[in-house]
Amino acid sequence: MVLTIMDFPEIAFNYQKAGNIGIESISLEDLYKRAQVIESNPVTPHRLNFYNLIFVEQGSGKHLIDFIDYNFEPGSFILVHPDQVHAYDLDADTRGEVLLFTKSFVEQVLNNMRMPGFSPNHLGVNYQPVITPSDAGLSSCVLLMAELSKELANPDRGVLILMHLFSCLLLMLRRERHETEQNMLSVGQVDKLNRFLDLLHNNFTIMRDANLYADKIHTTYKTLNQVCKKGTGQTAKQLIDAYTLLEAKRRLVIDSCTTQQLAWDLGFNDASNFVKYFKKHTHYTPSGFRKQYTRTFS
Repeated sequence: MVLTIMDFPEIAFNYQKAGNIGIESISLEDLYKRAQVIESNPVTPHRLNFYNLIFVEQGSGKHLIDFIDYNFEPGSFILVHPDQVHAYDLDADTRGEVLLFTKSFVEQVLNNMRMPGFSPNHLGVNYQPVITPSDAGLSSCVLLMAELSKELANPDRGVLILMHLFSCLLLMLRRERHETEQNMLSVGQVDKLNRFLDLLHNNFTIMRDANLYADKIHTTYKTLNQVCKKGTGQTAKQLIDAYTLLEAKRRLVIDSCTTQQLAWDLGFNDASNFVKYFKKHTHYTPSGFRKQYTRTFS
């Protein structure tokens, strides 16, 4: 089946199914079975409003995230952030587990466990969503995943138990990922970076001046740039452009709107300015990017 421009589904977290906790798990086998019987299925591109942490126990392939294929293998963990467009590469031989969790659940964990910040780093220059732990690290991560799944299946599941297990898994994966730049950030710097990225998410269509973002989080332009460079490898302005361009690409593929409408939605004065901006950074016109994005799913 060849998919080109289409309205990809946007999937919300099912709080009722998750018992209003903000975290649940599902096996990759169940996802595969679901893909056989529903039209909007996990193997076609879709956008989530929550995190996915996918553990691949058996099988290999490619996972599509924001128009890039990432290779995975047995023992891989794949982290997908909210708002990213992604698609599974599943077959009957794939085995594993997926943790689905909300941003509010992560914030609860950070506050209650006093953990280092969990910064959305998919805009960083070294972004790599696939983590393949060492043998020792994998053994620990597998045990933690199993305990999480067991606790989630328990009718008397405890929120604090889930938070402790989840925080241990996150810390283990961070160590296996060797996030040296992120680990160098202080608690205050992580807070600044997260506040900036939250503001960017909510205001990128009306505000693309890094100085204004610095004012909003009560810091200087120089300090904001230092935090952004330290945490992501990019300046504040580069992150603003990266976010704007990524969202433009998502909407070009997800929505069937005209270039003029998209320019207006993204806060550009006219379509020609948007086309120049897009082409300068991507070397494609918006319509050219839309046409060249075709993916075959079998």
